[in-house]
Amino acid sequence: MQNKTEKIEYLLQQYGNSLFRFCLFTLKNETDAEDVIQETFIRYLQKAPAFADAKHEKAWLFKVASNLCLDLLRYQKRHRQEELDAAQYMATAIENTEILEALLELPEKFRLALILYYVEGYRIHEIAEIIQKSPSAVKMRLQKGRRLLKNAYGKEEL
Repeated sequence: MQNKTEKIEYLLQQYGNSLFRFCLFTLKNETDAEDVIQETFIRYLQKAPAFADAKHEKAWLFKVASNLCLDLLRYQKRHRQEELDAAQYMATAIENTEILEALLELPEKFRLALILYYVEGYRIHEIAEIIQKSPSAVKMRLQKGRRLLKNAYGKEEL
């Protein structure tokens, strides 16, 4: 069995970029995204959960990160803070910044579902577990999110 340091290094290598993208899209702030990822791995170390396979481990990490993001957003709503624009940060890495900007303007619940489905490749039932909603609610969020994105972006090919 690996020691804790090796395990965290492995998890960061495997899921770090995906978790960071997910948190950045959710929080729209690079520093907050980094803080959430750090807290996610701290909780991983504290709880030392046992998983059936890597798929469950990844889902657990995303669920914890999602919950931490939502907690931080609630806190920020109560305690107004200035946020950095994630679109500026990501503009150099993504070719079509218009779609990114439209995505970032969507309400958080639709943006979250779209990112988990299209960017991270989760299936509907997996997203339902992560965000603690029913699969039909996830389907509706994806449907409405696509419609809102299409309207915001103004293109029929989405």
